[in-house]
Parts: sequence; structure tokens; C-alpha cells
Amino acid sequence: MNYRILAINPGSTSTKIAVYDNEEQILVKGIDHLASDLEKYNRIQDQFDMRKEEVLKVLNENNIEINSLSAVVGRGGLLPPVKSGAYLVNNEMIDRLKNRPVVEHASNLGAIISYEIAKPLGINAYIYDSVAVDELTDVARLSGIKGMDRTSLSHALNSRAMAIKFAKNNNKKYSDLNLIVAHLGGGITVSVHEKGRMVDIVSDDEGSFSPERAGRVPCKKLIDNCFSGKYTHKEMLKMIRGKGGIVSYLNTVDLREVESMINDGNEDAKLVHEAMAYQVSKSIGELATVVEGKVDAIVITGGIAHSKVMTNNIKKRVEFISHVEIMPGENELESLSFGALRVLTGEENAREYSEEVLANA
Repeated sequence: MNYRILAINPGSTSTKIAVYDNEEQILVKGIDHLASDLEKYNRIQDQFDMRKEEVLKVLNENNIEINSLSAVVGRGGLLPPVKSGAYLVNNEMIDRLKNRPVVEHASNLGAIISYEIAKPLGINAYIYDSVAVDELTDVARLSGIKGMDRTSLSHALNSRAMAIKFAKNNNKKYSDLNLIVAHLGGGITVSVHEKGRMVDIVSDDEGSFSPERAGRVPCKKLIDNCFSGKYTHKEMLKMIRGKGGIVSYLNTVDLREVESMINDGNEDAKLVHEAMAYQVSKSIGELATVVEGKVDAIVITGGIAHSKVMTNNIKKRVEFISHVEIMPGENELESLSFGALRVLTGEENAREYSEEVLANA
């Protein structure tokens, strides 16, 4: 049976969409939003009508009849912590994202746009592997300070999708494997998947620095800077997210530029590049202890995984733990579509979103 799925991934300045017939991509498009257009709106939620109309316009321009859709799936926004997999978008989720979002974020629009396109068609809208996926074990949640528990914020969508894809490519079940997945992008997160559950992570402020994020930094020095009087709260946040990492050392966020510097003999660039690989490797090693070293494979994914220099540097440090598989790219639209497809084919079940259920989970 053929299922046609529309996937919607809203970002801060763009909305990416794709249409799949089963696993075949028939349309992919990035819709860029001008800063001057976005400035008209006080809140991200207010951009809903504009973004929805842009999506429908692209479908029309590419002769995709919306009546031909079997389901619509959106990027899961910043909800209260949820389980992995698919959730049916319902009124309770829409109310949360519109009126009481955990954080104002463009991804919150994914569910809202999907729901409003799907509802008149009499088909279901889903989110899949929200940014808020949290399956940490109790022992993983403690941070060292009471009342400051760790939370699970990671690249869950692409990380789980690549873990599932790795299992399928090797004729295995995701639920039978212990996998470590390192997502290397503008931010870097590493997760350990134990028999189908993402039981622990190294978040982007706990591990390696990345092109524009500082990662794990010395706490005492960070506190001293916060109370030095030299920086505002906003400036300190920008220092660790936006102006930290590679850009703070080399004034670029483009790893290709860094590798060009290395080829030109820049020793500082070489050191920074190697330090990032070194720190990613440490995070992988750290998570290997969670499953007592019983790791079936290590998957390296994300946009930076296209860099053979980076992945080779990581691989040489961690391949003693297990086989290393390189699966480059962000793959978010594919991940959304394939997740919804597994629901439509009965391979997975979608959960019903209920904050009462989440609170008691």
C-alpha cells in the first residue's frame, strides 16, 4: 500500500518540508523567511498562518494535491518531557504549544502546522522524536546538586533514526542492540541507546565544544565570569551558545574553513580541530560505561560527519570499544517521514499526548 507523508520542520529562519511516497522522496524544499518578515511578529506562535500558507503554496506549485496525503508529521517542539517515537497531535498538545510552551522555539510550530493541514483532510498529524524526548534512567538524572537534576535535551530525532537505520541495514532489531550515537552539528550531543531506549546522553553543555557552542567548561571559571561584572546574563549565554567553541578560537563556524587552515599549515587550527575530536571521543567512552562496555556499534552522524578528517580522528580513539559506522547528514525530514510511515504500517504505535499521563509516568 502506498502512503504519502508530508514532513514539516520549522527552524528559526526557514521551514523545511518534504513529501515521501513510502520511503521515496518526491519533494524536498527549504522555505526561507526574511528577517524583515519575521520581525512583524511578537511571538513565534504568531508566525503560524504565514508559515502554513508558505507550505501550502509550495505543495501547490509542485502539483502535490493535499487530498493525496495519508498523514502529516511535524518536528516535535519543546513540550514537557516525552517518550521517544510518535505522538498523535491533539488539542491538549496544541494548547500547550500555543499558550504554555516550555520554551518559545520555532520547532513548536511543527505540530501546530501539521495539525491544521491534516484536520480538514480527516487524516492524522503526528510529531516524532521531539526535542524533549527524555528516557533517562533514575541514576542518570542526578547531577550532584539536589534540585538541579539533569534533563534530556539532544538531537533525538536524527540520533534515533540513524540507530534504527543502522539496525535495519544489519538485519537487526533496534530493540536488541546497545548503540552509541554521536550527532555532530552546530551543537554536538552523544546518546546511548540500550535495547531501544535512549537511557543517557551527553548534552551540548556537558561534552564536546562544537562550531558555535562551548560545551563543558570549567565551572569555577564560568561562575567567576558570571559575577565579574564584565558581562550581562545575555552575554554569558551567548558566550556558551553562539560565540563558544570553534568560533571563539578561530573566528569561523565552518569546519571546512578550519580544515583549509590546517592544509595551509595553521597549527592553532589543527589543535582546535583535534581537540573537538578528542572531546567527542571522551563522551563516547563515557557512555560506553553505561552499558558496561557492551556496545554493539558506535554511529557517527550529523553534518560534520561528512568530514573524513574529523570522523577518522574520532574513530581511531574509540574503535577499540566497538565497530564505528559513519552515517553523515542531518536527515531530519527523512527521519520524520520514516517515523510516521512506521506508524501507518503498524510497525509502531503512536502515543496519545496527555500531560496527566506524563506527570505520572
